[in-house]
Amino acid sequence: MIKYAIVGNIASGKSEAEKILLKYGKKVLDTDEAAHELLDEQKDVILREFAGFDIVENGKISRQKLGKTVFSDNDLKQRLENILHPLIKIKIEQFFKENANEEMVFVAVPLLFESGMQDLFDKIIFIYTNDRIRLKRLILRDKYNEEYAKIRMDSQVSQDEKVLKSDFVVYNNTSLADLEKEIKALIL
Repeated sequence: MIKYAIVGNIASGKSEAEKILLKYGKKVLDTDEAAHELLDEQKDVILREFAGFDIVENGKISRQKLGKTVFSDNDLKQRLENILHPLIKIKIEQFFKENANEEMVFVAVPLLFESGMQDLFDKIIFIYTNDRIRLKRLILRDKYNEEYAKIRMDSQVSQDEKVLKSDFVVYNNTSLADLEKEIKALIL
């Protein structure tokens, strides 16, 4: 089995790449979704770690509130990652075991390099989208103001640095049809 990591900075099009892979019958794990599930599963741990911070809404941890809290303070961001990243690694390993008979599997890991999980994978596919497009997507998709969108973008290792660490680069600066063509060329 070939284990592929799908990497891309925020608003690069990882979710669209995942949809394309699923369309062609590939097994895909989205670690963003896994992290969202873990927020509920680890609610008590996170609430203890972030006591005194306004991160709850309607009885649940608010991803928006938590995000604004941690992306304004690297220490708080590291504390959250210390809770979530080991558990995400376990979910990835379970996914590999469950799909051991597959020829290839794909795991979308936005923070692959930041979390140090690249050794779990055989190949790394980086989805590259220019910063201007990513900024526009964040403002439209997530309703971020420009300042906060830039903070979120700047909180990740630069795209150029990640390209150097990746086996393949898929450019997502044009259309979904072009993205699909690039991904098909890699996997089919």
